[in-house]
Amino acid sequence: MTSQRATQADYGAAPLDLGITKSLSAFISAISFDALPPHAVHQARRGILDWAGCALAGSRHPTMGKLLAVLRSLNDAPRASVLGHNLKLGLMEAATANGQMGHLLDYDDTHMGGVVLHTSSPVLSALFGLLDRGGFSGRDLITAYAAGFEGGVRAGQASPGHHDGGWHLTGTLGSIAAGAAAGRLLGLDAQRMTYALGISATQAAGMQQNRGTMCKSFHAGKAAANGLMAALLAQQGFDASEEIIEGKRGFCRIYSNVAAPELVLDQISHRWEIARNGHKPYACGVVLHPAIDAMIALRRESHLDAKDISAIRVCVHPLAVKITGVLEPATGLQSKFSIYHSAAVAFLDQDAGIAQYTNERALDPQVVALRRKVEVVTEASLRKDEARATVTSVDGRRHEAHVAHASGTVMNPMSDAAIESKFLANATPIIGADRARRFAELVWALDKVPDAKVLVETCA
Repeated sequence: MTSQRATQADYGAAPLDLGITKSLSAFISAISFDALPPHAVHQARRGILDWAGCALAGSRHPTMGKLLAVLRSLNDAPRASVLGHNLKLGLMEAATANGQMGHLLDYDDTHMGGVVLHTSSPVLSALFGLLDRGGFSGRDLITAYAAGFEGGVRAGQASPGHHDGGWHLTGTLGSIAAGAAAGRLLGLDAQRMTYALGISATQAAGMQQNRGTMCKSFHAGKAAANGLMAALLAQQGFDASEEIIEGKRGFCRIYSNVAAPELVLDQISHRWEIARNGHKPYACGVVLHPAIDAMIALRRESHLDAKDISAIRVCVHPLAVKITGVLEPATGLQSKFSIYHSAAVAFLDQDAGIAQYTNERALDPQVVALRRKVEVVTEASLRKDEARATVTSVDGRRHEAHVAHASGTVMNPMSDAAIESKFLANATPIIGADRARRFAELVWALDKVPDAKVLVETCA
């Protein structure tokens, strides 16, 4: 019998000494408002305004009644505000509620720079809880918000197979993003920021199997609470691996079948991830947006009614079907992941907003009849934000549309006016026109706001 002496290298968590997590943490902890380029600051304003409206719009969804009933029973200590409810809960519970509200309608922003991540719901939910304490300026908020994008998105870029493994990135990467953001707002030094990322990543969870259920948006709420807890623990010196991203058993190796840890630091301080964020004009999965744009264009150009249609053919990137291939959605939440439903309502209503993804609309006989005429094909050569669609009328006429870049993406962004209009439409029914306008004014001038607690107070 032969034997071999075990070495430290055999240990599963033995250090690789690549220094990637520590370098990222040092960068995040040192980010200052003055280091942010103007376009990144402006994207932060847009993102905060957009997310707050999404959270307020989601605040009255039946899901929230179920969640708040449980959260109140766990901890109703009045420490942090639940937006749109005139209610305060414990810090973790409020972050969970606000995070779920922000993502509930699938109307919140999406970063698609190597990841598909709804960054703002977990990040801003964690930050808004801390803002309730007072003492953080608008500049502090913008800086921490940008830091969250750097932490979450860059960890995801290092893990190219993460999404393919069935993880919901808003739950997993969202935890890391929220930890980075909360840690930056709290002023953690590089060592404690390293701990915050480690504590955040070890809590990372969220399964794509839960698409179309209340759990999908729950992932965003849990990510917010995870990141907030991580930052607060790290502030106390609670430690974690210093190689949580690149280590032998680190995030990019066990959450992805392909590891690219070198991408974490790629163009760091030169490429700001918040500046590559996208915003949604439609309240559904972002990969549906090019198809929706195409169907709206076809309705406007063809002047056909649903009764005049014999067939609809939609050609999209394979990821669109992988994520949104539900044939017969039975609920509004499920319909947000049905390319068949989205194509039908976009043609019928020339819109795909909140009203197009209710339980009633999912079961509407006219919608059901039209979506059964939809054929979907995939083409790998198409970009994720590209689509082609054809409508054939009963008399044989064909109408075609091509969308090169979907509305709301980096290559075809929503204007500031469109972002504000979306916010006002979402927020006004919940907090009233005066408070909604006041919130928008505060956000557009956020770098001049001395205490950002006023944001929470305006939409609580």
